[in-house]
Amino acid sequence: MFGISATDLVIILVLAVLMFGPEKLPEFSRKAARLFVFFRDVANNARSTLATELGPEYADLELRDLHPKAFIAKQLREEVALIEDAKRELLEAQHTLKESATEVKGATNLNALKNAASEDSALPEPPEDALELTAASTSPFDPEAT
Repeated sequence: MFGISATDLVIILVLAVLMFGPEKLPEFSRKAARLFVFFRDVANNARSTLATELGPEYADLELRDLHPKAFIAKQLREEVALIEDAKRELLEAQHTLKESATEVKGATNLNALKNAASEDSALPEPPEDALELTAASTSPFDPEAT
């Protein structure tokens, strides 16, 4: 209760009896109980007033949710979950693409080996215009156009 262990509670009670005496201790304990009930009622009234003033969309709002970090975390929880789902899907797609690339690479290497093994002769010579297709062509520069 209140984060106080049994030994701490006994020590507090012994100190209270020694400080106030056995005659005044019941009176002080009643006053302390009244103060506790009063502050609890004030907190409950503040919570209910806040809930009615904010409206039904904030019906589940608690006082600890008013801490800025907790409030922002609560409001952005869905968006963060969506971002995490998208991130997970992207990682899965990346993994799938890497697997497909390795499969395609393996299949092309296997096909090339099969073709090379099936052909007894060397690879045919490329056509003469093949180099023209692969050569980089530069666009003409017109100094008067600028």
